[in-house]
Amino acid sequence: MLQELIDDKDITEIMVNGMDDIFIERGGRISRFDGCFESIDKLEDVVQKIAAGSNRIINEASPVVDARLPDGSRVNMILKPVAINGPVITIRKFPQEVMTVARLIETGSLHEEAAGLLQRLVASGYNIFVSGGTGSGKTTFLNALSEFIPKDERVITIEDSAELQIKGVPNLVSLEVRNANVEGKNEISIRDLIKASLRMRPDRIIVGEVRDAACIDMLQAMNTGHSGMSTGHANSAADMLSRMETLTLLGADIPLPAVRRQIASAIDIIIQLGRFRDKSRRVVEITEVAGYENNEIVLNSLYRFAEEGEKDGRVIGKLEATGNGLVHKEKLEAAGL
Repeated sequence: MLQELIDDKDITEIMVNGMDDIFIERGGRISRFDGCFESIDKLEDVVQKIAAGSNRIINEASPVVDARLPDGSRVNMILKPVAINGPVITIRKFPQEVMTVARLIETGSLHEEAAGLLQRLVASGYNIFVSGGTGSGKTTFLNALSEFIPKDERVITIEDSAELQIKGVPNLVSLEVRNANVEGKNEISIRDLIKASLRMRPDRIIVGEVRDAACIDMLQAMNTGHSGMSTGHANSAADMLSRMETLTLLGADIPLPAVRRQIASAIDIIIQLGRFRDKSRRVVEITEVAGYENNEIVLNSLYRFAEEGEKDGRVIGKLEATGNGLVHKEKLEAAGL
């Protein structure tokens, strides 16, 4: 039954809340699926099969695990006693067709002029951070941006669970964390992989998502001559900076002004994504991190989404230039762009 939902190309998310309650997302809208598992044992067998396929262990001692399916879909699973109603499985399916910037422009998620700027910024090695809420399309957008990475670069991707689909880069190394074994040993974390990647002669390091103290390692990598790209959860560019401050302080006991200088020096561009009431996903702002003044990080908004109304249930609007020019053009000039 679960395979039937996975094979349905129109379904983007599958949510199993115990053996009786199954919900799906289709076209951005959630509905109940008319079906259920035969028993808790059958559902637990499915959980163990998925975990084994990703070399992960899930049991009562370690009841939460992230995994992936053979097609790259992301899976989160939780067992009792944490999941009171029985095993919970959440599957985020990714489109079989890799998203491109041209497709983003076609669907209205991105403006052609802004796409041209992003192409030059990626090619020039600007450090770019994609921010947004859950389901806003951060990983998909990062995949699309990767088509602008020069083909002669050595690119290293680092993820909790491999989801990125970087195409067209021959010299590509994909790294994935390893959870601790049943004895709580042999874990390899995002922090470990970032440190290891610096000794692998990278031109560009892509961290799938920053959600913990690994933020300090990512910032230091970006501040030591390595181009970088990453994603994170936040409601705005300013909120993302505040979250980075918090995550950095989790990994290093240093003064807040020093943290802010580190962030201002490391991050060049923040692309904020949003999910609108019509379930469309769009770029809502492109912001430059312009510097650090008076103990605050200075932001320079380059593009903002302007809503113009609604037609046939779809939000109408476009990404408009604010009129502010890019402050830091050094990398563009160095790349001859």
